[in-house]
Amino acid sequence: MDRVALRGLKARGHHGVFPREREEGQTFIVDLVLGLDTRPAAADDDLAKTVHYGIVAEEVVGVVEGEPVDLIETLAERIARTCLKHDGVQEVEVVVHKPDAPITVPFDDVTVTITRSRV
Repeated sequence: MDRVALRGLKARGHHGVFPREREEGQTFIVDLVLGLDTRPAAADDDLAKTVHYGIVAEEVVGVVEGEPVDLIETLAERIARTCLKHDGVQEVEVVVHKPDAPITVPFDDVTVTITRSRV
């Protein structure tokens, strides 16, 4: 299976279990790896035979900016479902970064990584 990756998609969302996270919001960063067969698109040089990653990026940002959830696990699941709606996408790896998570000790990042497929 071939891979198309989008890294560092940034959007502001209001996800989290604490009232301050819901009220103020914060930046979330999303990395995606889409699994698909790119041979038909490459053979015909035809965008319609692959995934339009610009559209996927816009849809993922819409999910992050959309309805708040408590957990980034839930957010990652919603993003994966959005990606799998595209016909050619057979599998997706989603990494949701929450670099401003409300943690009381020094840290660089918090991430949740999930892999989902049509199977």
